[in-house]
Amino acid sequence: MPETITAIYENGVLRPLTPLPLQEHQTVQIQILPEDSATQLERISQSLAAAGLVTPPPNRSDVEPVCEATWQELTEKLKAIPGKPLSEIIIEDRGEW
Repeated sequence: MPETITAIYENGVLRPLTPLPLQEHQTVQIQILPEDSATQLERISQSLAAAGLVTPPPNRSDVEPVCEATWQELTEKLKAIPGKPLSEIIIEDRGEW
């Protein structure tokens, strides 16, 4: 689940200012937005929302991450459902590029 955090770059290392809900050795992708860019992006997003052009996603910071055992259990239940995964259906529906 995408999450925006604030970090400080010190001695060649990005150090988050708050704990992260990540597993040890988990690989993530990082998008670097200097604080002034992030502030500008937030202002643009707020302006678009105020104009009714976009609907901001709900704040989901209150949702706890799923533990690995629960994740595996859900994965097995989903695998047992007959039919194609939704992602494959969408790809087929889009047709050839």
